[in-house]
Amino acid sequence: MADIDLYGVFVPALLLWALVAVLISLVLRRLIEALGLYRLVWHRPLFDLCLTLVCLGGVVSLAGRLT
Repeated sequence: MADIDLYGVFVPALLLWALVAVLISLVLRRLIEALGLYRLVWHRPLFDLCLTLVCLGGVVSLAGRLT
């Protein structure tokens, strides 16, 4: 895993991928809430954490395939 140079500051690539995953999960959470699917979820904060981790796994997987 490489670091990314932002104006002389080295940032781990995983941090940037995590930010992308959080943004994707925010969109998905709003969609899930708009559809009323949260009523089927037992523990909403745990579900949100798992959703973010699944998004992070997807982003890392796609980034690995693109590089």
